Amino acid sequence: MSTPFPFTAVVGQDDLRLALLLNAVSPAVGGVLVRGEKGTAKSTAVRALSALMPEVDVVSGCRFSCDPDAPDPGCPDGPHAPGAFASRPARMVELPVGASEDRLVGALDIERALAEGVKAFEPGLLADAHRGILYVDEVNLLHDHLVDLLLDAAAMGASYVEREGVSVRHAARFLLVGTMNPEEGELRPQLLDRFGLTVEVAASREPDQRVEVVRRRLAYDDDPAGFAARWADEEAAVRARIVAARELLPSVRLGDGALRQIAATCAAFEVDGMRADIVMARTATALAAWAGRTEVLAEDVRQAALLALPHRRRRNPFDAPGLDEDKLDETLEEFGGSDGDGPDGDGDDDPDPGPGGGPGGQPEPDDAPQGDGDAAARPEAGEGGEPQPSGGGGEQSPARAAEPFRTKVLSVPGLGEGAAGRRSRARTEHGRTTGARRPRGALTKLHLAATVQAAAPHQRARGRSGPGLVVRRDDLRQATREGREGNLVLFVVDASGSMAARQRMSAVKGAVLSLLLDAYQRRDKVGLVTFRGSAADVALPPTSSVDAAAVRLESLPTGGRTPLAAGLLRAHEVLRVERLRDPARRALVVVVTDGRATGGPEPVALAGRAARLFAAEGTASVVVDCESGPVRLGLAGRLAGELGGTAVTLDELRADSIAGLVKDVQATRRAA
Repeated sequence: MSTPFPFTAVVGQDDLRLALLLNAVSPAVGGVLVRGEKGTAKSTAVRALSALMPEVDVVSGCRFSCDPDAPDPGCPDGPHAPGAFASRPARMVELPVGASEDRLVGALDIERALAEGVKAFEPGLLADAHRGILYVDEVNLLHDHLVDLLLDAAAMGASYVEREGVSVRHAARFLLVGTMNPEEGELRPQLLDRFGLTVEVAASREPDQRVEVVRRRLAYDDDPAGFAARWADEEAAVRARIVAARELLPSVRLGDGALRQIAATCAAFEVDGMRADIVMARTATALAAWAGRTEVLAEDVRQAALLALPHRRRRNPFDAPGLDEDKLDETLEEFGGSDGDGPDGDGDDDPDPGPGGGPGGQPEPDDAPQGDGDAAARPEAGEGGEPQPSGGGGEQSPARAAEPFRTKVLSVPGLGEGAAGRRSRARTEHGRTTGARRPRGALTKLHLAATVQAAAPHQRARGRSGPGLVVRRDDLRQATREGREGNLVLFVVDASGSMAARQRMSAVKGAVLSLLLDAYQRRDKVGLVTFRGSAADVALPPTSSVDAAAVRLESLPTGGRTPLAAGLLRAHEVLRVERLRDPARRALVVVVTDGRATGGPEPVALAGRAARLFAAEGTASVVVDCESGPVRLGLAGRLAGELGGTAVTLDELRADSIAGLVKDVQATRRAA
């Protein structure tokens, strides 16, 4: 067994260490979500925590780690006779991103359950993690249904396994820790809310601290055991402090004044529901116990807010998590009670094991750099439509996006088999049952009627004599299900001079932002290709981080000619590469343009040939027609025909459009 990096040797990351320790003191806090860039010791700190957890007493031979002093009356291995128990270290169980549902919650032997009525159950990772730590690295990449199961078990303290009316329940109480890199995609707000605390981590910009990180890491790599031995005293002290805080926790008093501050803070920051209030109360109590106090102070409430509220403030995926600390201090001061110090009080007890402070608010991104004024491009040769301001070759300062709106549903035709999502029809593990087949590998979803139908003709030959059905493995049938998949939505955005009128570009950005929000809600990957001047650029390679696409869109400059063919060819290359990486994920190409093509020899003909590449491969496509003004050339509709897709105007894109247009690509594609 390898020697873990000592928890107390982690340099900096004070909020991360504090959040983990508070959950070690009180698992009822609800776990920790650690957000941050790669290489910031997220996984190192989590793995190091397991060595600090106190040992647990378990019933000897129990696969579900029952407490001998209070065994689970519903334990599948029970009932347990009193007496025999053993002590072991608390486990840290890692859940792989690619784990199956059976690996997480456990599996029933369906064959024995049907034939013998026996609940033969193989425990999963939730059982292994009971009374320990369950660690999910890259939790944002975990399939949604697994995250739901995971968080339900964490909230209820139990795991339920259901298979066609046969069910098993076992206790599953654990410290849940998830880590994620926001650049790879966000968690849904409902899932964010289920984590008790969240911490933002980033690499230090202080040279001295970075030097110390490298020095300690090299020393550990050279001699892990020797390095751990040098930190043994500090580790023992923290371990003892966790035990003492656990013992003190039931005696901590959460007074009315502190409760009023908690409620006022949650109301002031307009968090949804009541979970935030409960988490803050538990966190403030754990902070007091960690500091060795039996009274919750205002400083505990403040620190609890900084850990429990930032991720609950997000209203959409484009909001940066964070908290206005000035507003927090004003609220605490206004509703300060008599049973605690003020928010800025300097008590003798420091709730932080080392440096203090909270995650605080994220700084707002700087405004997009401005150009040389608002001069727009002059009309280009051969272009019609509304007149354009002068300055065709110049680059314009980025226009701000209009308010997003709810869009019509755009979907890919046919039946896919991609990653679970919410856009297009697909064969999935979850959804409505559409048929049955022989299982490939382990049986996960039994089709009971088909299984009985397969077994029934063989009952006499198998010597059936009683009421039970004689079932063999060859009789078992897997249910086939139809649900929804996530797609790759590739945006190809015209940023040329013909789109440069600020009012129009603002509306265009608002439409793309709306489609990005829709892609986030439907669990899609997104990519962004832009074209202007003489070339096309991949502004954002395909990613699950929809908010990254929104940031790139906001700073998108405009101006110059319209190399439509270059934009389509670059998008075609992006799709070719992505098919090699993820062949099961189908693509939807959304071209946002007025349909004009200028620059180079025969730009219109070249754009038509590029568009026909998508039609030949059967790639689903939609053209968002941005043409405006009294004179309309219908070029976007012509482009949609070449693509084999459909065209929709900005107004028709709205879900509440009076046009009542349903934009399923299958229904609007030209008949072959």
